[in-house]
Amino acid sequence: MSTSTAFALLANGTCLPWSEVPESSLAEFLQATRSELDRGGRLCSWFGVPDGDAVRLVSIVGFDADNTLAAARSAPIRGGYPALTLTHPQAHLFERELWEQHGIVPEGHPWLKPVRRIAGDAPANGEFFRVDGREVHEVAVGPIHAGVIEPGHFRFQCAGEEVLHLEIALGYQHRGAERALPGGPHRTTMFQMETVAGDTTMGHATAYATVLEALAGTEAPLRAQWLRAVALELERLANHTGDIGALAGDVAFLPTMSACGKIRGDFLNLTAIICGNRFSRGIVRPGGCGYDLDPDRSSRLFEKLAAALKDVEQAATWFWDAASVRGRFENVGTVHASQGAEIGLVGVAARACGLVRDVRFDHPTGWHRFGQVPVAVWPGGDVFARARVRSLEIQRSGQFLKEQLLAPPEGEIFSELPPATPDALAVALVEGWRGEVCHVALTDSAGKFRRYKITDPSFHNWTGLALALRGTAVSDFPICNKSFNLSYCGHDL
Repeated sequence: MSTSTAFALLANGTCLPWSEVPESSLAEFLQATRSELDRGGRLCSWFGVPDGDAVRLVSIVGFDADNTLAAARSAPIRGGYPALTLTHPQAHLFERELWEQHGIVPEGHPWLKPVRRIAGDAPANGEFFRVDGREVHEVAVGPIHAGVIEPGHFRFQCAGEEVLHLEIALGYQHRGAERALPGGPHRTTMFQMETVAGDTTMGHATAYATVLEALAGTEAPLRAQWLRAVALELERLANHTGDIGALAGDVAFLPTMSACGKIRGDFLNLTAIICGNRFSRGIVRPGGCGYDLDPDRSSRLFEKLAAALKDVEQAATWFWDAASVRGRFENVGTVHASQGAEIGLVGVAARACGLVRDVRFDHPTGWHRFGQVPVAVWPGGDVFARARVRSLEIQRSGQFLKEQLLAPPEGEIFSELPPATPDALAVALVEGWRGEVCHVALTDSAGKFRRYKITDPSFHNWTGLALALRGTAVSDFPICNKSFNLSYCGHDL
């Protein structure tokens, strides 16, 4: 492939010297980024790096069809620049975040307001967009919700029952995770990475370990890569099963709701067979894994996995055979493929629009280079499609796991890492169960983190939920929200 000279090419899970990331003037940098996005690139990350009293902009663009990433940086800037969002909406949250963190103003941005904080550490719930009209009214939901759920605020502009516009305000789970990383890795960094989004421990921990291994110029032993892939797919199975159960509950389809609640626990217990806890803590360590899987436990895991997969297949069959379920899900909360591409959807939400976006296929690294999971795509873009993609992924990840457990590689699970390369940029993408997890690290002259940028898939996808509600009834919000099931804390960091 050809790319602008303003960008340097690299593969997923690799690094390159900071000096080899092309630096260009602000105007050239912006034009080059626009050009790369125009020809099919996707904005994986966009952030600022402090440089004295100025800031350098960094752009990471993914070319999925070519299995390639491209990186560029601007000369130090102050003040502002013409907003990229005006021509490429997928940049809109990145630019708001940049303004919030560094005070660099994306001039002409259509809705410039904080992403996570508005006054000190207060959540970003300031001025809301309003629709004029005598019959228009507002419905405010949250931040406190019924049940055990994280806080977030949803402001609907409605005409009767019809939603004209939904604005989502987050920041209630802001913990300063990124702010804690410069100068690291610290003793606590691995544990922080495991809890960036508590249900995506494997996704974020694997991305972080891959970044450190890239900076060290090495990779984890093959058996460790295999173990990571096994645990990552178990995480996917547990969460997809829980989501199908939650969707069933929202339409009062109790057989599947009850069954999936139990089966989700079965999948979580399979992870506990590997590491002693249900949420994958301690499995991933930079340089390999903290736990191995002996033949006896592997055999037990396989047996219980086969039983759980059979159970979830039955629960899903009840679900899909019910006309009441299909009638409630079809043509509700639709996001079209063109919209999904425009706003940069990733993961399940993107594949349910018919977009073929899956890091395991597009940018494979680790064990997924050797054993790939077929991509599950459904074209509808509605609640039904998002539920269907989850069901297909349960089948395909389950089959992948059974194949892997029957033929595990031999060898060590850990090797000490050499010191990190100083003044280098490393990028790692991992297909978490929600979608693409992106970690970017920039080291200083001592090999410590100068800047570390985390992008959870929810950061890309909350806008998709807002679009899904347009033109629907406000009463459709629960099932639309469940069909995306995005992370508040993964977004808030």
